[in-house]
Amino acid sequence: MADAQSILTKLRDGVRLTEHEVFWFAEGLATGEVTDAQAGAFAMAVCQRGLGEEGRVFLTNAMRNSGQTMKWHLEGPVIDKHSTGGVGDCVSLILAPALAACGAFVPMISGRGLGHTGGTLDKLEAIPGYRTQIATDDLQDMVADIGCAIVGASVDIAPADKRLYAIRDVTGTVPSIDLITASILSKKLAAGLEALILDVKVGSGAFMTTEAEALELAQALVTTAQGAGCMTSALVTDMNQPLAASAGNALEVIEVMEALTGNAADSLLVRLTIALGGEVLALGGLAADAADGEGRIARAVEGGDAALIFGDMVAALGGPADFVERWPDRLPASPVTMDVHPGEASFVTSVATRALGEVVVALGGGRHREDDRIDPSVGLSDIARIGERVDADVPLARIHAASEEAGRAVAAQVRQAFQLSDRAVDAPPLIHERIA
Repeated sequence: MADAQSILTKLRDGVRLTEHEVFWFAEGLATGEVTDAQAGAFAMAVCQRGLGEEGRVFLTNAMRNSGQTMKWHLEGPVIDKHSTGGVGDCVSLILAPALAACGAFVPMISGRGLGHTGGTLDKLEAIPGYRTQIATDDLQDMVADIGCAIVGASVDIAPADKRLYAIRDVTGTVPSIDLITASILSKKLAAGLEALILDVKVGSGAFMTTEAEALELAQALVTTAQGAGCMTSALVTDMNQPLAASAGNALEVIEVMEALTGNAADSLLVRLTIALGGEVLALGGLAADAADGEGRIARAVEGGDAALIFGDMVAALGGPADFVERWPDRLPASPVTMDVHPGEASFVTSVATRALGEVVVALGGGRHREDDRIDPSVGLSDIARIGERVDADVPLARIHAASEEAGRAVAAQVRQAFQLSDRAVDAPPLIHERIA
């Protein structure tokens, strides 16, 4: 018979836990039998001692099974994607409908932004009327009918993770690879996935700033998801500059709509969407290999099929029925815009991407605390790329602000985020590594 004290003692002493003990503790987190003090001690012990590869699988499965898990009876595979977060990362809004257009079913449970990173749900809520919270049964019906839905997790999904995550946030145990892995995957796998593609960011705007950190997390995520029974691969991708040329909720939706309507075919955003989509279509059996899958995703985006499904999803979740046709009129716009120019004509050699994300937060487009309200209209657009020439006509970025004062307050921070040179440099690779 398991109990919290004996489990914590084993963890403290570096003794591996059994599957039964991990499942008991996760159930105790969900029901409240485990106290906050015991939950904090568990998180700290895992952070210091680790669970091991098998223990990560145990904890992932235990937290997944602590709440409702979805069962599907569909004519195609149930697949999804997860990103570890960055600046200007709005891939999900293009990828989910593109995958659906290729015959997949995508119950994409997403989150909000915190700190310098943007959140998928915040971006979608820039669309008037869009509802991100629906019942699990409604989510399943919508995915079966439309092919995809991007929403937040219901209270029934992985309640043990929700409890432990809140404890980690106040006990200094967020950086644990074991806890990060189990937290990400328990929510994803509760959706009943058959295949998953992971986008692990690395660079100046990512939580994992070094290649070694990103590779460690990617490997842990892939092996744990595979151990839990879900076909999974990961791409380690660049976050040394914003992925989109915009950062801010409505501004990123604009870039998404430009991509879905054929006006941004060769952007970094679309290129990464195609790469991730190709991988997961192959994993799900809808493509012969990743290259075949990439071609299918590209055709879904460029041919307009993904845009039609995106429009159906927006309408089903309370947004405008004519959003795809009239999106420029439907999105909020800030009252003030101002360009930030370099002192002289130069080439961009590096970008402090996290600093640009922090500018968006300072403008009111992000949050420091979970309950902060955000302004969906503010942020940055026309962000210069590494290797690009900037001058009096081509700005470093354009600020979208609620007032002249707010815009001027961040202009210097924007300028300082760019390193410039009189010589051109090559842009960093978009994809650093593939973990299969």
